[in-house]
Amino acid sequence: MGKTIFITGAGSGLGRGAALGLAKQGHRVIATTEITSQKTDLMREVREERGLDIEVFKLDITNERDRARIDNHDFDVFVANAAINEGGPLGEMPMDRFRAIFEVNVFATLESVQFAARKLVKKGKGKIVFLSSMAGIITTPYGGPYAATKHAIEGMALTLKDELEEFGVQVATINPGAYNTGFNDRAAEEKWKWYDGEKNFTRAEDMKKQEKGLKNQFDPEDMIEKMIEIIPADHHKFRTVHPEKTEKQMKETEKERWDMEI
Repeated sequence: MGKTIFITGAGSGLGRGAALGLAKQGHRVIATTEITSQKTDLMREVREERGLDIEVFKLDITNERDRARIDNHDFDVFVANAAINEGGPLGEMPMDRFRAIFEVNVFATLESVQFAARKLVKKGKGKIVFLSSMAGIITTPYGGPYAATKHAIEGMALTLKDELEEFGVQVATINPGAYNTGFNDRAAEEKWKWYDGEKNFTRAEDMKKQEKGLKNQFDPEDMIEKMIEIIPADHHKFRTVHPEKTEKQMKETEKERWDMEI
């Protein structure tokens, strides 16, 4: 039996792919986008596919009026997918940029999830899925801003899991590895907008060396398939990491931290 699934940040990347894929599987999808141009583009693809049960509308999770629209919809699963990404050395990153990524990925995410929580608690059933990241568990140099927000997501999701369980509401995370959607590449570019080799102590060559890892990202279709499997499922692990290579890396990193010295 199909479910009604509400997805934020479905205008691009993994969220968009999952929204279309879930609809193709027979689920009713409420796909929201940050900006109107994304809505227009997604609606065009929905029309071309034909027969998909997808409702598309603009929902910027940082906008109070947009968030209020969540109350107008009934759904079984709420997927908190909307997020932004920006890289840079934490010791020097301008604080307005650090606050901006927290505003979207943490504060606005929780505010939107609170709407879903109230609705699902009233129903006595349902599921909230946070799109976290491998960065919610492990860190890399110059990826600290995003990692900090996803570590916060992990803490919120674990806490909500315990708080909402008695009301019949499930909470879970999906933690993708590095997938080639353009999301990580754009994040790597952002720091060069404010970085000044004459003023900043971080070496440009070190950051450029770290960026070379972006050449080895995974095919996003693989992650989208996993999301389509997990999002509507009634039972699965609290944390779904994909691919398995990334799951192994995350577990090894957590283990190593217990013996880490300075």
